[in-house]
Amino acid sequence: MFKIFANAWRVEDIRKKMLFIFLLLLIYRVGAILVPLPGLDLQLLEFERYTRMAGGDAAMTFFSLLMGGELGTVFAMGIAPYITASIIMQLLTYAIPALSQMQKEDEDGRKKIQQITRYLAVGLAAIQAAGMVFSYTRHGIMWDGVGVNLFAPQNQNMFVYIVATVAMITGTIFIMWLAELLTEKGIGNGASFLIFANILAGLPAGAMTFWNMLTSSPDILTIITVVVLLVTFALIIAFVVLVHEGERRIPVQYSRKAAAGGRGMFGGNHNSYIPLKVNIAGVLSIIFAMSLIGFPVQIAQFFPNATFINNIASFVDFRDLHWIGAIIYVILIFAFTHFYTSFAVNPIEMAENMKKNGGFIPGIRPGRPTSEFIQTTVNRLSWIGACFYSLIALTPIIMGQLVPEMAMIAFGGTSLLIVTGVALEFVKQLESQLLMRHYKGFLE
Repeated sequence: MFKIFANAWRVEDIRKKMLFIFLLLLIYRVGAILVPLPGLDLQLLEFERYTRMAGGDAAMTFFSLLMGGELGTVFAMGIAPYITASIIMQLLTYAIPALSQMQKEDEDGRKKIQQITRYLAVGLAAIQAAGMVFSYTRHGIMWDGVGVNLFAPQNQNMFVYIVATVAMITGTIFIMWLAELLTEKGIGNGASFLIFANILAGLPAGAMTFWNMLTSSPDILTIITVVVLLVTFALIIAFVVLVHEGERRIPVQYSRKAAAGGRGMFGGNHNSYIPLKVNIAGVLSIIFAMSLIGFPVQIAQFFPNATFINNIASFVDFRDLHWIGAIIYVILIFAFTHFYTSFAVNPIEMAENMKKNGGFIPGIRPGRPTSEFIQTTVNRLSWIGACFYSLIALTPIIMGQLVPEMAMIAFGGTSLLIVTGVALEFVKQLESQLLMRHYKGFLE
């Protein structure tokens, strides 16, 4: 891996892309930490952040994966509204024939879908920003059991609240632009990179938690606990790499090969294969599941006195090892895995292309039997991948019940899953960029 980075750094075009990614991620993290909303009382804001981090606020560490993780900044909502809008549009595309036809059309159709997704994300951001500003005014911070307005006394008026709401919406629009800019001019998916940066930002706090465990009670039991946790993290990473790199190779045999220019046929049998990943959806299924299951928990933060909403949030908050929340989380992982796979893989098109090129799967007749075989294989792989990812996501949560300090570490199983997946995809993108440049240089 380090050799790939070294080789990529020597190439000027790829080096510029890597520096561009680093610059945009730096801008994003600076905005998520150092740019507060207008009108807030900065001293109260810092006190609230310290209280949440010291108390190990599970909801805060949970939403830091999709959001900036910093209370009261213009980037507080992060990329979450855009991801939620993408989920809604994918569901609507699957349910509404007009949108489905638009998705299957040329590039213009896909651009229309993308534009609708942006508008929907702005609408969701407006609702969420208004709710967050309202929560800051009513119970931004708890002082002796009483909610205190997080805005400064001289700024507690409707005009400041509206300005703060608009600032949060603008921040989300800017983050959407950063994500699309990263996708267009960088290497890989921009939204995944932003979530990747949010997770890595919590790494120092996780390391500090381990350090506090060792310094507060330096006995043999604490040392063993820390070692076990570190070994568990290492095993999770190894398991993630194993699942992420796993693939099912369907053998394909070509009985003939077309000559250049279509002037005839030549050659005999030619063997190849179709590589299908164990989990084609990758980390997107985890991200989508987290976004949906975390929505009630976030709403409950806005309305702490609403009994009904808080009861729903407590049921789905799987960090407390509530079995209903854990089951819903696993179901969502399975659902989004199969849902995304249905878009990513088209067995009918693969079977038709194979038939046109004179290819066939040994023991399977061309045409419909081939597409059914591919579909069955993809479904089985999706089940296996979803099972593995659910196990990885739930293991640290179960361990958090056994080791209370584990619950305070945001860098858990899901975080490791996302970070490892994004890193592996980035390395593959670098390899493809290097390979493409090698072929270009050869042809030139």
